[in-house]
Amino acid sequence: MKIGIVGLPNVGKSTMFNAITNAGAECANYPFCTIEPNVGMVAVPDERLDELAKMYNPEKVTHAVIEFVDIAGLVKGASKGEGLGNKFLSHIREVDSIAEVVRCFEDSNIVHVDGSISPKRDIETINLELIFADIETIDKRLEKAKKMLKADKKYAFEIEVLEKVKKVLEEGKSARTIDFTEEEQEVMKDTYLLTLKPIIYIANISEEQIANVDTDKYVSEVKEYAESENAKVIPLCVKIEEELSTLEGTDKKEMLEALGLEESGLDKVIKTSYDLLGLMSFLTAGEPEVRAWTIKKGTKAPEAAGKIHSDIQRGFIRAEIVSYDDLMKEGSMNAVRDKGLLRSEGKDYIMQDGDIVLFRFNV
Repeated sequence: MKIGIVGLPNVGKSTMFNAITNAGAECANYPFCTIEPNVGMVAVPDERLDELAKMYNPEKVTHAVIEFVDIAGLVKGASKGEGLGNKFLSHIREVDSIAEVVRCFEDSNIVHVDGSISPKRDIETINLELIFADIETIDKRLEKAKKMLKADKKYAFEIEVLEKVKKVLEEGKSARTIDFTEEEQEVMKDTYLLTLKPIIYIANISEEQIANVDTDKYVSEVKEYAESENAKVIPLCVKIEEELSTLEGTDKKEMLEALGLEESGLDKVIKTSYDLLGLMSFLTAGEPEVRAWTIKKGTKAPEAAGKIHSDIQRGFIRAEIVSYDDLMKEGSMNAVRDKGLLRSEGKDYIMQDGDIVLFRFNV
């Protein structure tokens, strides 16, 4: 699953990407420093794996991963090809969701592409370009559907849905603000609209703003906009996150405590992105390996087994499952069995986040 990091030039996109992935993308104080997208695979923080590792002392611990893509900074007119517009838009089409970095701090040493700080204006600049691109996509689909209507009346419903979406887009709103019925979702499934992609707004603040982040005027501006789309906002100081990303263990914990933070902002971004994509993890645990496996919420047991190996899905008999919380409470698998907390589930079982599983199957 791919998360695209987007934003205007010089808002801290590439610095954040570096902090998330430690990939070392070039960062500089001029527009279009990022031209080709940088890509980094990131482990999803999961404290459950650490606890299971203490219990099993495995040879290997493997986290779930998601992919972050640092996409070139966008400017006004991108939908008409300004700057790196067309390339930028094509890169966004390839990601599953968007993390939009919004600059919420003043600094005369870092040039803002529009000359002043205004988070709402910056968000609207990007979102309007995505909306313009989507209107173009909808117009093409409408033209095709109207031609097909002459031969097949079923296209009447598609035209109705597309015109409904176009009206919302022309009002300057994203397609994700529409509450679609199941039938309408089917129509929209293969339109690949940019403004349908789930989004998180990342409010990039200065170190001085951390203490009063809940009342900060710029962060409040981002939150107000995000509420209109039912989107999430994560305030963080990209500069500090970059420093935190170089620390481990006690050093990282001490710095977080000094800043009055329970976890790094980037850990929140990664976890929220994972959740935003409708993903969750089931776990396998033993001496060879403790591992988190990524599946879509709502996945049934045989399909989850297929994530490990197609042979396991093909020969699926049952899944032996204990919840992570029950295992931690009882302290061992033997205690879990004695208490009758180890369940045997069949083909229709819908996997739950944190299920610890042993799949039984025919070879």
